[in-house]
Amino acid sequence: MNLKLLFSLILICLSFLLLLSCNVPNEIPLFDGKTLSGWEGDTTKTWKVVNGAIVGGSLTEDVPHNDFLCTTQSYDNFVLKLKFKLEGNGGFINAGVQFRSKRAAAPSYEMIGYQADMGDKYYGALYDESRRDVVLAGVDSITSAKIVKHGEWNDYEIRADKQHIQIFLNRQQTVDYQELDPQIPQSGLIGLQVHGGGKALVSFKDIVIRKID
Repeated sequence: MNLKLLFSLILICLSFLLLLSCNVPNEIPLFDGKTLSGWEGDTTKTWKVVNGAIVGGSLTEDVPHNDFLCTTQSYDNFVLKLKFKLEGNGGFINAGVQFRSKRAAAPSYEMIGYQADMGDKYYGALYDESRRDVVLAGVDSITSAKIVKHGEWNDYEIRADKQHIQIFLNRQQTVDYQELDPQIPQSGLIGLQVHGGGKALVSFKDIVIRKID
């Protein structure tokens, strides 16, 4: 093989590798699996890291009120992926993932904004937390019950691109929503919720985000 041909083959290989690297999604971990660095909330009682997961709530005591662990950074257009597991021993067993949200003014414990909901009749739904207080979109309860794996790890994927919001539960799309109200903010914090009113324990892990330009 002559040097000119060898040099051409090397250039082709380098170009191919560069093309592959450009197509790899730039996913950023939001949780290091060990600490709550980059998050803020009640880390003395409600939220902790257990076996590589963020865990909130209790299976022995009623969760007294809604509680949220939030990112310290805001996000607007993104693809968010995570795994969650929701367990309960009685009462209202519910949790969720807030996005494009903000904390309500003290002394309220609430967050205001979109939520990818969790819990019977709500899995895979898009809820408007502490704002319009309605389910904006989702599948029926029979369909969501077939998709979710109760007591096991489930996958959530949230895609927020300008006014277009999509949610995927265990890789099946449950929400395809277009926000028509121009007054609704399209940027904000990401938050992990455990709902009050029951003995509920929610766990999150493998939390990564990819920003959409």
